[in-house]
Amino acid sequence: MSGNRILASGAFLLSIAVLFGAFGAHALKPRLDPSQLASWRTGVEYHFYHALGLLLVASLQDRVGRRAARWVATLLMVGMVLFCGSLYLLSTKDLLGIGNAIALLGPVTPLGGLCFIAGWAVLFISGLRKTDAG
Repeated sequence: MSGNRILASGAFLLSIAVLFGAFGAHALKPRLDPSQLASWRTGVEYHFYHALGLLLVASLQDRVGRRAARWVATLLMVGMVLFCGSLYLLSTKDLLGIGNAIALLGPVTPLGGLCFIAGWAVLFISGLRKTDAG
């Protein structure tokens, strides 16, 4: 994945985060209980943080290396799907009528969190390994 694709992915995912934030605030707020709404908001927050992280990774690609940037971007995107996606589904499962059908999503959330941690760890290690040219 090139730096431009990472940048475009981050921008696209930020637009989705804004959409999901607005959807939660306007459409879901009257339909979810406070704990469900809090879970939705947590998903949106992490969605925002890590989509912004993709913009950071795109801008740092030359400093940390293309291969590392690709790994970081992939891990952050997989983390968003697993962590944020599972929170979105868990918080709306009653509205969607999929209550017990998504019992496996509970363990998926921490796997997404591990992807986030791994992505930032790859960036950390790559930042330490890559030396400045001048």
